[in-house]
Amino acid sequence: MRLYSSPTSSASYRARIALHLKGIAFETVTVDIYKGDQHKPDYRGRYPLGRVPALELDDGTIIGQSLAIIDYLEQVRPIPRLYPADPVQRARALAIALTVAADIHPLNNTGVHGYLRDQMGLDQAARDKWYAHWVRAGLAAIEQMIDGKGLCIGSEPTVADVCLVPQVLNARKNKVDISDLRKVLSVDEKARQLPPFAAAAPERQPQAA
Repeated sequence: MRLYSSPTSSASYRARIALHLKGIAFETVTVDIYKGDQHKPDYRGRYPLGRVPALELDDGTIIGQSLAIIDYLEQVRPIPRLYPADPVQRARALAIALTVAADIHPLNNTGVHGYLRDQMGLDQAARDKWYAHWVRAGLAAIEQMIDGKGLCIGSEPTVADVCLVPQVLNARKNKVDISDLRKVLSVDEKARQLPPFAAAAPERQPQAA
């Protein structure tokens, strides 16, 4: 498998964590999203949306969207599970994952910030305020959703933790004060100590040529 990934992209980080948790060997192709490599014809020829990550299978099939990639990996390598077997616990894990992937991240990705800057004329301070509002709102909700049993849902990593850890890193990188979100920070610290999470961290990834 080949993962088209950006080291600092939180969505790419999710896919990397899942691949490492599943113990699946993969090649990383670094896409420099700050230079616009994701919009070049060769990349859009593979993945028309022009986003990262994208997972290329051995037969050339391309799967985009981090949660779709994670779901695919769960189907082809069901152990260890990233979705709890219990239907209620599964739904709770997905609720946390989707709070990140559907509520927080779409409002704060590089494309949105570029539009706020170039089309809306917002300066850096205004864009930082926008970012902090949506991140705080989402992570504060997740704080109430974590069950307090070690990680987000129970004591084993799930799709919830896979999505939460990259979002916490982004919050820190953008200097959003989340010091009061004790359960969020506890889960983040415990998860990052696990080898698959550590291997997927941005600082461990190959940089663009």
